[in-house]
Amino acid sequence: MITFPNGTTVPALGQGTWNMGDSAGARESEIEALRTGIDLGLTVIDTAEMYGNGRSEELVGEAIAARRDEVFLVSKVLPSNASATGTIEACHASLRRLGTDRLDLYLLHWRGRHPLDETVAAFERLVAEGSIRAWGVSNLDPDDLDELPAGCQTDQVLYNLTRRGPEFDLLPRAASDGMPVMAYSPVEQGRLIDTPALAQISREVGATPTQVALAWTMRSGNVLAIPKASTAEHVRENAAAAGIRLADDVLERLDRAFPPPTRPVPLEMI
Repeated sequence: MITFPNGTTVPALGQGTWNMGDSAGARESEIEALRTGIDLGLTVIDTAEMYGNGRSEELVGEAIAARRDEVFLVSKVLPSNASATGTIEACHASLRRLGTDRLDLYLLHWRGRHPLDETVAAFERLVAEGSIRAWGVSNLDPDDLDELPAGCQTDQVLYNLTRRGPEFDLLPRAASDGMPVMAYSPVEQGRLIDTPALAQISREVGATPTQVALAWTMRSGNVLAIPKASTAEHVRENAAAAGIRLADDVLERLDRAFPPPTRPVPLEMI
């Protein structure tokens, strides 16, 4: 479990939806995957207005119909829409696609031309009207976080065994603020599973490479991982990672195979 600054506690393993909703042929399987995840306790579902130009939100809305209260729902506003009025309009549009009256967490997808204070003011208006319960950011580095007022609940960033840059400054900064980080693409969109070192360690641990990669991402207790899974079978594999605790010697071997940063690294995005 991880806890946000406002005291809300959620599972440290959730479900991402990037590229979901794009294929009509995969829709049934994707909805089954999301519902299976909820059944298994992966109740944090992350989406965004950008994903499939709203199709991902529509898919999520269908998947969680009649189960809204079981889900911690996260969506994101595009930076091009993140003006004082645009943020409000974008949120309301997301709510319509999702078939709900509120988001549990609403994020700025990345920094754009609109001033951060303008976007945050719009977030606070949405909190006041009940459209969102809390707000946060995504793809912001520590310097950007310095500009934010109190109230930010998380920073969602690219973080996995091959993208360890946030460990140098962002993760320690977030931890000192009592703020968890959300890790998107924690298995590097599946590319990590073919890494020989990870495959060997996983065999010895008795888990799949995906499960070891996810367990590693969540090891600190301050990171919420949101892998995408388009099938129920894949969701079950992901869910099992929540019960894996990696021994110190395994973590040391992973450090040797995937070295941590020794200097600041520009925040990466995919």
